[in-house]
Amino acid sequence: MLHNRAVTTTAPRPPKRSRRALVIVLVVVAALVLALVAGEIYVRKRVEACLADQLTSELGSPVDIDLSWKPVLLQSIDRRIPSVSLQSEDGRFGPAVGMNVSGTAEDVTLTDDPEAPGTIGSTHAEVEWGTDGILQTIQQQSFDGLVSGVNTDPEAGTLAFELVGGLVDLTVRPTADGGNVNVETVGAQVLGLGLPTDLVSGVVETITASLQSYPLGLEPTSIDVTDDALHVVLDGSEYALPPSQGDGSSSGGCSLGL
Repeated sequence: MLHNRAVTTTAPRPPKRSRRALVIVLVVVAALVLALVAGEIYVRKRVEACLADQLTSELGSPVDIDLSWKPVLLQSIDRRIPSVSLQSEDGRFGPAVGMNVSGTAEDVTLTDDPEAPGTIGSTHAEVEWGTDGILQTIQQQSFDGLVSGVNTDPEAGTLAFELVGGLVDLTVRPTADGGNVNVETVGAQVLGLGLPTDLVSGVVETITASLQSYPLGLEPTSIDVTDDALHVVLDGSEYALPPSQGDGSSSGGCSLGL
């Protein structure tokens, strides 16, 4: 009697040479990926540091920079960065101190030329100027220590400055229109008598100059009074970065190249 026997077949093993070639290809690919990642990290950190130095000189305080998600190595092809986010604390604009800034610069183009480091297509920023910073700014002026405190009234949109130990209030209302700041005196009296003109005008001029002077071509578009600060919205159009003012350690601008 004939019996049917199952016939098993074994797949042929790939030649050792093919497996070796596959390993070599995988190693080469892994090395290329690691090189690209390392290059991306290096160039990104270098550009962020360079831009931070550039913008620190503009803002007057240290700046934290974060480049857009697009790989910097791809950006190096056309030397354009889609967007740059920035954060700065204790900004100093005009006579103002203690301003916290967060913003975004769009369509940034960088060059190797220290005399023309690059351009910014547009900029948007928001500023928080707390009452502590406002008071410090006023007290740095020559008012003989008469101003002792600052209070806000969000509903009225006003700032009230305490004078002579809180016995007197000088109240102003800051507004922005068309890139220009207006600081209106709402009340400035004590015992029915008006405050000295020099004191009133000095406070108003200091607040106006503080809210009007911004870097990167930024202009105030709105001012809101909050519980403990002024919130200022800024917008700017195309802006050319000024020549580099570094320590001389770099001969070029913020290059995107390796």
